[in-house]
Amino acid sequence: MFKKILGTGITRIMNLLIGFITMMLGTKVLGPAEWGIGFTVLTDVTFLLIGVEFLAGSGLVYFTPRKKLSTLMAVSYAWIAMVMAFYVLLFIVLSHYPTTFDRIVPRGYEVITLLLTLVYSFHNFNLNVFLGKEKVGTFNWIFLLQIFVQVCSMVLFIYVFDIRDAHAFVYSLLCGYITAFIVGFVLMIRMVGHDGSDPFFLTAKEMLKYGYVIQLSNLVSTLNRRMSIYLLRQHCTKESVGVYGAASQVGEGVKVFGMSISMVQFSRLSNMNDQGEIVKLTIKFLKITVILTLIALLAIACLPVGFFEWLFTDEFGQVKEIILLMSPGLLFLSAQMIFSHYFSGTGVPKYNLYASLTGLAVTVPCTFIMIPVWGIIGAAISFSCTYTAIMLYQWFKFKKITGVNTRDLLLTKEDWTWCKAEFLAIFAKNKN
Repeated sequence: MFKKILGTGITRIMNLLIGFITMMLGTKVLGPAEWGIGFTVLTDVTFLLIGVEFLAGSGLVYFTPRKKLSTLMAVSYAWIAMVMAFYVLLFIVLSHYPTTFDRIVPRGYEVITLLLTLVYSFHNFNLNVFLGKEKVGTFNWIFLLQIFVQVCSMVLFIYVFDIRDAHAFVYSLLCGYITAFIVGFVLMIRMVGHDGSDPFFLTAKEMLKYGYVIQLSNLVSTLNRRMSIYLLRQHCTKESVGVYGAASQVGEGVKVFGMSISMVQFSRLSNMNDQGEIVKLTIKFLKITVILTLIALLAIACLPVGFFEWLFTDEFGQVKEIILLMSPGLLFLSAQMIFSHYFSGTGVPKYNLYASLTGLAVTVPCTFIMIPVWGIIGAAISFSCTYTAIMLYQWFKFKKITGVNTRDLLLTKEDWTWCKAEFLAIFAKNKN
C-alpha cells in the first residue's frame, strides 16, 4: 500500500515542481493580470466539471469494481454529451448579458473554457476507472504525462509562437488534457470486457443516486475555495487576483500529501468490507497526512519574502503573508481530505455535503465582509475559517459513527511499527 502512496506522492511532487515552473513562466512573462485571467479560466472549468461529474466523476471509483465497464462508459459518455450541450446553450444565453458574463468567464475565453471542460471530462473518466481498478501506477503515469505536456507546450507557446497573454496558459492546459486523454483511452479501452453489460438506465439511476450527493458536496466545496476569486475580481484589481492565485497554488501545494494518501485510501476503501480495518486505516492515514502537511507548512514559513519575489516578481511579495494566513486552513484541509474519502469510500458521501454546507455558512459572511475591506488578506483569512469549520464537523461526525475518541489521534508505538513494516515491504518487493 505504501508503494502506491509513494508512487502517487512522487507524481504529485513532480506535479508541484512543474506547477512552480508554470507559475514562474506565467508570473514573470505574462504578469499578474494575465496570470489572474488564466487562473480564473481554470476556476471556471473546475465549476463546469461539477455538472459533468454527477455521472462521470469520482463515483466511478466506487462503481468500477461493481459494474461492467462497458455500461459505465456508455452512461458516462452520454451524460457528458448532454451536460456539454446544456453548457453551450447556457453560454449563448449569458452572452446576452455581457456585464455579468464577463465577471464569470473572461471575455474571449468562452470557447476554450468549454473545450477544456469537454476534453477533461473524458480524461477524468479514464483516471477514475484506473483508480477503481486499483491501477494507481497507471493513474500516476497518465497524470504525470498530462502535466509534462502542459509545461512543455507553455514554453513552446511563449517562446516559439510568442503568445504573451493568458492564452499561452490555457492552450497548454488543452494540450496536456488532449494528450493524456488519448493515451489513457488506449489503455482503458483494453479493460472493457465482452461478457455482457448491466442495465443502462438502472445503472445510471444508481450512479446518479450516489454521485449527486458527491457532486453537490464538490459544488459547495468549490464555492468555498473559489468564491474569493470572483469577489476579488469585483472588488479588487486583476493583479490582486493573480497574486492571490499564485499564493493559493503555492500554499495548496502542501495538499500533495493529503491528495496522494487520500487517493490510495479511496481506492482501497472502495474494495474493502471490514469496517474495523477501514476505521484503523483511516486513522493511520490521518496521522501521517497531518504530520507531513505540518512539516511542509513550517518549511514554507521559514522562507524569506525575497524568495517569493525572486521566484515570481516583486509584484508578488505579498505571497508569503497570504500563505501564512491560509496555513491553518491548509492543515485542516489535509485532514478533511482523509475524512471525505472515508465517507465516500464507505458509501455515505452525504456527510461530505453537510460538511461543505457548514463551510459555506462560514464562507459567505466571511468573504462578503472581509474581501471588500481587506482584499486578498480577507480572502486568506476566510479560507482558514472555512476549513476549520469543515474539519470540525467531519471529525465530530466521524467520532459519532466509528466510536473513536480524541486519544486515538495520538501517535502510538503501533503506528511506528506499521509504518516501518510498510516501508520495509517496499524495499523487499523491489529486491524480489
